[in-house]
Amino acid sequence: MRKVQKGRLDLRVIAWFILILPGILAGVGIKWMRDAFFDQQYFPYLWMQFIAGLLAFALGMLFIGGFIYYRERKKQHLQQKNK
Repeated sequence: MRKVQKGRLDLRVIAWFILILPGILAGVGIKWMRDAFFDQQYFPYLWMQFIAGLLAFALGMLFIGGFIYYRERKKQHLQQKNK
C-alpha cells in the first residue's frame, strides 16, 4: 500500500465530501418526487414538491457527471469523438 502524505490525505477527504453532498442532494430529490407521487406532502403544493425534487435530482447528477467527465478528460480516457 502506498503511503499518503498528510496534506494529500486532507485533500482527498475534502474531495469525497464534495462528491457525497451532490449525491445526497440527488437522493433527496428522488425522495421528494416519490413522496409527491404517493401524496406525502412536505411543500405547500405537490407539484411544487415534484419540481423541487426534479431540480435537486438533476443538479446533483449533473454535478457528479461533470466531475467524472472532467476527470476522464484530464486523464485522457475519453474517446476521440468526445474531445
